Amino acid sequence: MKARTIILLCVASATLAAGCVPEKLSAPVSPGPVAPAQHVGTGTEISDLLARIRIVEKLPDLAGYDRDCGRRDGCVFGPAWTDDYIGPGSHDGCDTRNQLLAYAMRDVMFKPGTHNCKVLEGTLDEPYTGRTVRFTSREPKAVAVDHMFPLSRAWDAGAASWTLEQRKSFANDLQDNFFAVDGRENQRKSDSGPDHWMPDNVAFRCEYTRRYLTVAAKYDLLVTVGDVRVAQSACQEHAR
Repeated sequence: MKARTIILLCVASATLAAGCVPEKLSAPVSPGPVAPAQHVGTGTEISDLLARIRIVEKLPDLAGYDRDCGRRDGCVFGPAWTDDYIGPGSHDGCDTRNQLLAYAMRDVMFKPGTHNCKVLEGTLDEPYTGRTVRFTSREPKAVAVDHMFPLSRAWDAGAASWTLEQRKSFANDLQDNFFAVDGRENQRKSDSGPDHWMPDNVAFRCEYTRRYLTVAAKYDLLVTVGDVRVAQSACQEHAR
């Protein structure tokens, strides 16, 4: 894929609320997803993340969440897989879904004439199951784009108070909140956090919780006591 100028997202919610101006980096940076073998969360990292996160017994159930973007819908996180947002890979002519598919998979084939944007085929070393998944345009649902911290959960955890532009940036965060996964596992996960869902792939559970907490810390989102308990347990098991 062609090099892209990356825009650094605002991290703390206080900064987001103040409407900070993103800083353009001088060198292109690839989106964030990495294969499980390249990084594995540790108990120390989990502790460091928890020191930066607000923890509650349970998330509030806030009204107003509406992901649909029809004429009469709320569209509170903006159109799905857009190119019009502030963040890595934006405004380069290629939507975030195809960018992630191209980055996360191997043996990728693109539709001719789309400037290496529209992904037709590829092979995914899938982290949630540990299996290999083949993606084709004939079976596009075999691979799904998952928000590590689900959008509806983020709404209840703090995003309801953000501006639409801030929510659009969150919903298209290629660096931290996007992951290419098995389509059926994505359906099974739905809008759950670690307190109600964990990957079947035991070897990835610590890394999954680390990534979830990383997003929470980055955007000052609430996490539950159950999330914390599961993350600590998963990383303790991994360390043995």
